[in-house]
Amino acid sequence: MNPSPQSSNTSAIPVEFLAFTLGKEEYGIDIQKVQELRGYDTVTRIASAPEFIKGVVNLRGIIVPIVDMRIKFNLGTPVYDQFTVVIILHIGGRIMGMVVDSVSDVITLTNEQLKPAPQMSSVIEDDYLLGLGTIEERMLILLDIDKLMSSTEMGLIEKLAT
Repeated sequence: MNPSPQSSNTSAIPVEFLAFTLGKEEYGIDIQKVQELRGYDTVTRIASAPEFIKGVVNLRGIIVPIVDMRIKFNLGTPVYDQFTVVIILHIGGRIMGMVVDSVSDVITLTNEQLKPAPQMSSVIEDDYLLGLGTIEERMLILLDIDKLMSSTEMGLIEKLAT
């Protein structure tokens, strides 16, 4: 999926993103990567795992690693409450969970609403940004969740076949 504007002879295909919050910012990921949403539950900690990997859970017989995105992006101390959500993702043939502060809705964006991310230093590497999605007064930071979750630093899945 490439959010750059398509040529004029190709019709615009809307793309759906799951909108979620981390701190005061709103992010979006491709809804097709989302398997399900769950409330935050106790995880089993794994010794010597990076701090952002909270541990694992047993999801209907599948051991699923859980990544806390607030810790990963260094956005302050996470608070786990009734709004905290674990987004269960299916990426590269692997199931994994991503802890976020809350999930708001599914947003459909057209090519006209997708803008390239500005080049600047941020807590998220440019490789993991698809761009910005704008809808009325809202702005979503669109993440390339495939690249992020399959990155070497995450260590969750083998490098995706290109």
